[in-house]
Amino acid sequence: MFHGIPLKPPFFEIGPKNYLFGDQVLKLAQAADAASQKYQVPVIFTTPFTDIRRVAEETSHLLVFAPHMDLLPIGRGLADILPESVKAAGAVGVMLNHCEKPLAFSVLRQSIRRADDLGLMTIVCADSIDEARAIALLAPNIIVAEPAELIGTGKTSSLDYVLASSAAVKSVNPDILVLSAAGISNGQDVFRVIRAGAEATGSSSGIAKAADSSAMVDEMIHAVREAWDERTKKK
Repeated sequence: MFHGIPLKPPFFEIGPKNYLFGDQVLKLAQAADAASQKYQVPVIFTTPFTDIRRVAEETSHLLVFAPHMDLLPIGRGLADILPESVKAAGAVGVMLNHCEKPLAFSVLRQSIRRADDLGLMTIVCADSIDEARAIALLAPNIIVAEPAELIGTGKTSSLDYVLASSAAVKSVNPDILVLSAAGISNGQDVFRVIRAGAEATGSSSGIAKAADSSAMVDEMIHAVREAWDERTKKK
């Protein structure tokens, strides 16, 4: 449980980025909300800033995350993202250090502390095993272990990478959850990664660019549940 929010494996993360906007984002969020309840899989929905409040108010089961925040305090800072405003809009967490919004290590450290002080969960991206290990020292709630060069390509991380990156994080801090992603395009990709040992996975372009995004959300979240149940039954 993080900041009073229950989260345990398996879970799934969706980030529509700028592939979708307005009503399209809400429609996808509502599909994810329904699938989360249907399959009993927690879903983090990393929402464009302009849609945070709407998504938070019109869904019931999603963990709504902001895609970034800045370090500025309340006051001046036109066009920067105030952490307090992210929380006030309805977000329960924030994504940091995505390859499309990288942060210097010192800034990342301060950002995680700032989020902790506000009661915001943190999901932090790492594009190598060494970086994942280093970020684990900062004690975020979740680390996304995905090679940046695979993001959006439809090519998934190797199973060896999934296991090695998770082991690297857990060796530093076993309480950190590890999400293994990059290139997740369909339910089969999801099943393979979760069945191999991942605690969570997620998708952006694989969902947003699908012919039917809502159907793909259902397919992927269903695959999380099936893979996890099969894996845990065999233990």
